[in-house]
Amino acid sequence: MSRSGYSDDCGGWDLICWRGAVKSALNGKRGQTFLLELRDAMDAMPDKRLVTDTLESDGQFCTLGVLGAKRGIDMSSIDSHSRESVSQAFGIAEAMAAEIVFENDEHTGCYETQVDGRCNWIAESPEHRWQRMRNWVESNIKQVTP
Repeated sequence: MSRSGYSDDCGGWDLICWRGAVKSALNGKRGQTFLLELRDAMDAMPDKRLVTDTLESDGQFCTLGVLGAKRGIDMSSIDSHSRESVSQAFGIAEAMAAEIVFENDEHTGCYETQVDGRCNWIAESPEHRWQRMRNWVESNIKQVTP
């Protein structure tokens, strides 16, 4: 099972309810405040690279780990494979923690179509992961109207 806790066994109403919980967590006041803080922490990173499968490894971080480091959280005591532990440590809903971890960890690359129509698999680099996740964070921030 992945660090997010997601599996292929979920379907029907359970999936509908879960996606609603994710949407609510991301769009709520607490989620939006978190995303803004996360965006700023990512932008402040001197080395714009993200790792997978852990909050922190040798001074490098996953998306959530970036904010944990900025907040001064001791991430060594957090079970990064438990969305309950992660959500409590970061003060966000479990659904939001799971979704961010899923987005960070589960996208391993993409297909690049060549001129002749053939496709090549391009593995995602830590730098590409940072850019993709930064775009994901930005895309989930609602525009505030005055």
